Amino acid sequence: MEFLCYHRDRPASLPLRHELGEAHWSYMDRYAKEMIARGPTLADDGDTPTGSLHIVDLPDPAAARAFAFDEPNHQAGVYRDVLLRRWRNTLGRTMWDFPGGRTGGNRYLVIGLGTGQAADLDLPPDPNELVAYGPLLSDNGATWLGTAALLRAPDADTARSILTLDRYADIEVHNWQFGGRPS
Repeated sequence: MEFLCYHRDRPASLPLRHELGEAHWSYMDRYAKEMIARGPTLADDGDTPTGSLHIVDLPDPAAARAFAFDEPNHQAGVYRDVLLRRWRNTLGRTMWDFPGGRTGGNRYLVIGLGTGQAADLDLPPDPNELVAYGPLLSDNGATWLGTAALLRAPDADTARSILTLDRYADIEVHNWQFGGRPS
């Protein structure tokens, strides 16, 4: 089962995030084989972290909750909240398979929080700019709760337009970059 886990940073938590850097990386190293996509979201300055995204393949919802809530930054209070949803990998690949590579262009995390009938279940017309894409689902996979995408786009408005705007209660767009342990 695939899950999307998005930890949003608490204001003024950057010093604590830096202090816990190695603990975070050591924890994530344990899940390297399960990772579909990962990386920080960033403020408009392109440098200051605002959150941490992980899409992982885990056995069940209990394992996903353990992954999200046992993470050292979460335990220490770096994050203000966690969005954890079952997710379906519509592209069937990891971010490392993205043909556009790890760098170049603006990258975004787009999260559409659903309301009513399911929307955007099929791939958009130009999947070449998609790093990851799929529906957000209830723990049992039966109820559509929204859609999440990682993509390359010229700007945030173009990234937002990947989703059918009037089908969501809210659409969040975050600057995002490919993640992984720094070399």
